[in-house]
Amino acid sequence: MEPEQIPQLIAEIALADPRVKRDDRTERRAQALMWAGILAEVPYDYAVHAIQTHYAKSTWPILPADIATQWAATVRDRMNRDIDPTPPVDPDNEPAYRAALAAHRRAVITGQEPPVEHEALTTGPAAAEVERRMAKLGKYMPPSVAEVLQALRPARAERERTIRAGLPDALAVACPVESCRAYPGRPCTRPGRGGARHTLTAGAHPSRTEAATTAMKPAPAGAWPTTNGDAA
Repeated sequence: MEPEQIPQLIAEIALADPRVKRDDRTERRAQALMWAGILAEVPYDYAVHAIQTHYAKSTWPILPADIATQWAATVRDRMNRDIDPTPPVDPDNEPAYRAALAAHRRAVITGQEPPVEHEALTTGPAAAEVERRMAKLGKYMPPSVAEVLQALRPARAERERTIRAGLPDALAVACPVESCRAYPGRPCTRPGRGGARHTLTAGAHPSRTEAATTAMKPAPAGAWPTTNGDAA
């Protein structure tokens, strides 16, 4: 919210609750500065809706912290339900890739776009395939411990989310890109200066994702069976 919007917001609150309005000019200025600092990240329309909701249920004066707390909870809920889609840019162009992800997240946070969610596969052949692929990843610790470690192992956590969503796990196959040739389970890299290798932000080249998609398809009759690109 812009600082110049604060006086109008307080004026709207005063229509429902005159107690919030300050008569002294110095106090009004100090109040506006205080509210502007607390509500800097809150959109104006959201603040108005929060005020209306508050006075529909309560006769207590609303505080800026009440609005800021509701906004933080809304943002947290939206981001918890959102799974970053693959940006429509070259994954090797790291600045553009990061900018596209940031733009998507800002749009979700502000409500301009709905969260991108994947529905869980719970029954049918697709669910059985997910279970088979999850079993291949292996579990060597209690689920509660694995959940705690997700923040420390983001790459593995992302692979598990991908498999549960029924999407191709690019890291399950070797990368076919000549300049990469990453082994299964390893992220794709690109050459840098002085012989250095740089890990792709997206984790895999598009052609590797295509190879994983092909590996997921049923093999033709009479062909040797494959499992995500690995010989059975």
